[in-house]
Amino acid sequence: MVDSNTQMALAAGGYRTEPRFGLALSPALRVFAAFFLYAFGLGSIFPRLGEIQRGMGVGEGALGLALIGTAAGTLVSLTLASRLLERIGYRRALLALTPMIAVFFAIASWATGPLMLFLCLVPAGLCIGLVEVVVNVEADRVEHQLGRRIMNRAHAFWSFGFFAAGLLGAGVSQLGISPQLHLAGMVPVVLVATLLLLGRFSPAPLREAGQAAPEEPPHFARPTWAIMALVCVTLSAMLLEGAGADWSAIYMRDVFAAAPWVCGLAVAAGAFAQAVMRFFADGLVERFSPVLFARCLLSVLGCGALLVTLAPTPALALLGLGLMGVGTSGIFPLAMSAAAQRVDRPAAVNVAALAQISFVVFLLGPPLLGQVAEHFGVRTLYGVCLPFVLLSLLAAGSLAKRD
Repeated sequence: MVDSNTQMALAAGGYRTEPRFGLALSPALRVFAAFFLYAFGLGSIFPRLGEIQRGMGVGEGALGLALIGTAAGTLVSLTLASRLLERIGYRRALLALTPMIAVFFAIASWATGPLMLFLCLVPAGLCIGLVEVVVNVEADRVEHQLGRRIMNRAHAFWSFGFFAAGLLGAGVSQLGISPQLHLAGMVPVVLVATLLLLGRFSPAPLREAGQAAPEEPPHFARPTWAIMALVCVTLSAMLLEGAGADWSAIYMRDVFAAAPWVCGLAVAAGAFAQAVMRFFADGLVERFSPVLFARCLLSVLGCGALLVTLAPTPALALLGLGLMGVGTSGIFPLAMSAAAQRVDRPAAVNVAALAQISFVVFLLGPPLLGQVAEHFGVRTLYGVCLPFVLLSLLAAGSLAKRD
């Protein structure tokens, strides 16, 4: 006989008959490790985009269009995430696809033109979308098991992973190591770390209280009006977080003629500030409220974007990027929690519906901003995001807990 916990784990995508290996971590620590490794592989390419751009000999507009490949792949996988994850299981998806993100970015670094870069980034996006759903649904289920918030802290480890990738990229760039060699070296590192930290991963049981009954997942995770309101909340944060990741290194290079290590540090600065804020955000949300906390963060985000737009020195630009990191820190985790806790549909469907729009903004919006950078200057792309901050402030009320 199979006990009820095992049955629920199997229903959540777990495979008890598969071998377990690696470190024995608590469910919360394993969630944190999954977020860290996911971002560590994802963030490796961004500090080197300036060098990849120069290697192809193209402008910001062409580079931005090439980067849409990641968004295209992510949109496809998020659209089909529920059905695909039901078939392959959360465990298999997490263990296989986390290292594959690093693999496809390593391949993309050899691109000789925008079209080749676009095509190489599409499979990376396919992996990113599935891993995004797995880690967020798992964080929500573990949060429910523990009876306390861990979603923001989980996303703090995502930011720590992105920060680590940016810091490493800054160091190897300053040493003169090519992007191709750097990103190829990331593949075994991410693979070994995934097997070591996530080898014993088993999906947490489904939520029992208030969770909608399982049903055949749709091909397209259709956003409801409630999910669209959450999309408006996340819009500015995802747009500016993506702009910081995609363009901050090129911003420092073009505006201030900064050294390679400063360009890499620009990517890491926002991620570090974001990580620190996310690490303490759960306690602040519980002490105040999701709506008030989100409005404070969005105000800081607007100030940071304005400072980056107008900064006269590299130090002030780095400060602005740090404020942007603080401002983006809690918005997406709060929206993910609000989506996962809705009882109208299964959590995976609501999470996918929110993620397939919001997360693609993170990947699709900033590349399109490359057109703004090419024609009006790289400073301007941060300024044009300010109206979206106002929209998010107006929609923040949708984060209030509903019965």
